Amino acid sequence: MDTNRSYTVWFIVLFAGLVLLFLLNVSLGSVKIPLEDVLSALSGNGASKSSWEYIITDYRLPKALTAILAGGGLAVSGLLMQTLFRNPLAGPFVLGLSSGASLGVALLILGAGAFGGFLGSLLLSQWSLVIASALGSFLVLLAVLAVTLRVKDSMAILIIGLMFGSVTAAVVAVLSYFSTAEKLQQYIFWSFGSLGNQSWSGILILALCCILGIIIAFASCKSLNALLLGENYAKSMGLRIKRTTLLIILATSILAGGITAFAGPIAFVGLAVPHLTRQLFTTSNHFVLLPAVLLSGAILMLICDTVAQLPMSEETLPINAITSLIGAPVVIWLLVRKRKLLF
Repeated sequence: MDTNRSYTVWFIVLFAGLVLLFLLNVSLGSVKIPLEDVLSALSGNGASKSSWEYIITDYRLPKALTAILAGGGLAVSGLLMQTLFRNPLAGPFVLGLSSGASLGVALLILGAGAFGGFLGSLLLSQWSLVIASALGSFLVLLAVLAVTLRVKDSMAILIIGLMFGSVTAAVVAVLSYFSTAEKLQQYIFWSFGSLGNQSWSGILILALCCILGIIIAFASCKSLNALLLGENYAKSMGLRIKRTTLLIILATSILAGGITAFAGPIAFVGLAVPHLTRQLFTTSNHFVLLPAVLLSGAILMLICDTVAQLPMSEETLPINAITSLIGAPVVIWLLVRKRKLLF
């Protein structure tokens, strides 16, 4: 009973922190907007200045919602991968999904000059980078699923995923070598990641991807708990290992692939958040961990985005750099403390 009460308190704290950071994120930026105006604009009553209302509804609110979706989705997918492969260093992109997305974008941007004007004309489309990234992730997903149907060992799937990543990275390197400085700079800017400049239709598609992936993840909680005890024990309990592996990989692919398509590759959130959450909740029960990781990931991404937009400054730092600067020390700190990272 005391444990359940402790979990309830932590969930209340996390949810309250998420709401507070959401309001703070919308309020702060190059133009500081009072919280009362933020609340008024979000409630539909409008802000005291029309320019503030435009900033809130057309720029900061979509960016904050993207941060919540991306942070929560990456954290959940990281937890799924760490449990499936029983590896504390596994993250949402170990299957090569990020590399596949990078290859799709690289073919669009860097390959435009090499393959003619057709790819160049596609760059004029608002959805071009999203479609290219999604197609790259989807093709890698199909390859991983095909391998999963033939290979039973989860560690072999992990290694094959890393090899897919190496191959796609090599192709990107070749394209980079032959591209112009302008195209290379455009590709590098995409690789920094970005939570801004999202349309409401884009946010809706991203939200649908995240909801679908999270639903599959919650439906797999019982199987995830069984996997903690080892595959042999899970089989003795009647768990269908191949079916469970396919579902977990599918959920991770939907989450990580969709987020990468809309926000670019974002590092360390999926790796660091599950470890931090275990320190707070001290449990391996995924019925508790999954919602906790979901809230914690959204909170961490909001913090990173607030830092990245440099309040009271017109400069904005790359979100990927901020997540790495915050996530890497967290993992190092956990390792130095020699706390149990997983299981």
